Amino acid sequence: MIKLTQKLKDELWWLVMSVDYDYSRISIADHEINGDFLTLWLEDKQDFKNSLDDCLQLDISLKNFAKMIRADGLNSYEGTKMHPKKGFVYKTRIEINEPIKWYREDAGASEQQWAREAALKNVLTQLVESEVYDGR
Repeated sequence: MIKLTQKLKDELWWLVMSVDYDYSRISIADHEINGDFLTLWLEDKQDFKNSLDDCLQLDISLKNFAKMIRADGLNSYEGTKMHPKKGFVYKTRIEINEPIKWYREDAGASEQQWAREAALKNVLTQLVESEVYDGR
């Protein structure tokens, strides 16, 4: 889970309401990795903006982005390994690379897009679940 400020929550809720709760209308207009953050600029697919200044800017720390990649298994695949001492074969997730290194060096353009979209989905899910939890 990432920490969402109240201002960001309000802005995300405004975006969700502006797309009539149709999350598939929320798109990533642009993205950038700089320093310790992945920055996503979000907009409504049916109301494209003329500049990034008009889009909602979402900053996700690379530490949290790495957690999301690992949790979704994007940097790994299911395979079999042999136990080094006991000699039996077992199924496991085999990590290709550390999450951020995988994103930068190993992932293709479509895999990078999936990772960014998965991060957006995680943030929106967290937003909805935290409001439901807070409302009890």
